[in-house]
Amino acid sequence: MLTVLWTDMGVLSYRKAWQLQQALMDRLKSADPAEGSVSGYLLLVEHPHVYTLGRNGNRSNMLASAAQLKARQAELVEVDRGGDITYHGPGQLVVYPIVRLGDLGIGVREYVHRLEEVVVRTVGAYGVAGGRMEKAAGVWLDAATPAARKICAIGIRCSHGVTMHGFALNVSADLTCFGDINPCGFADRGVTSLEKETGRKVDMEGVKMLVRQRFSDVFGVALSEKISPPPTSPE
Repeated sequence: MLTVLWTDMGVLSYRKAWQLQQALMDRLKSADPAEGSVSGYLLLVEHPHVYTLGRNGNRSNMLASAAQLKARQAELVEVDRGGDITYHGPGQLVVYPIVRLGDLGIGVREYVHRLEEVVVRTVGAYGVAGGRMEKAAGVWLDAATPAARKICAIGIRCSHGVTMHGFALNVSADLTCFGDINPCGFADRGVTSLEKETGRKVDMEGVKMLVRQRFSDVFGVALSEKISPPPTSPE
């Protein structure tokens, strides 16, 4: 069974996590798979308030002014993932798999599908029925109805068969923060969280444990908490 190393980074700035992902991606791209090295890394993190705009995103989907962002102590960061604009902040579990797709024997489309499946199984453990929406990556509730709302955003980058970025699952996030944007470029669809859907407090540590278990199951890998991240420069 393939091995993926994981770590819980706690609360970390978006830029710092981005730098770490890139360093781990470079490590995987330079490694020889035949040497039996690990097939990837799995980073779990929460970010301080930040809005990120994908490489094909439209800046008009950022509705807040610079002054409003400053008041929220948030920033807008243009990134190299797919997708449009999204929000990250406290109470949202962000998961960054940096993996070699060749080792997994899958392509990008199947990889995204499996990431969605990880989240569908995770929220399902709380009695929340997640699903997919055509031409809209991520995990949605009531996707085929006017009440469609997103509980998890997905945006990835793949370079030379190695992935980075990942998914952001709203556990107890402040959903008013999404009012500053058209989430993922959609002006007519809402967002939600596990706590909103269940009507009760949801333990973040429990969600992290489920995500790790479901990731292992869906991708058929063994997770090992023995990551040795490359050093990152000061912010």
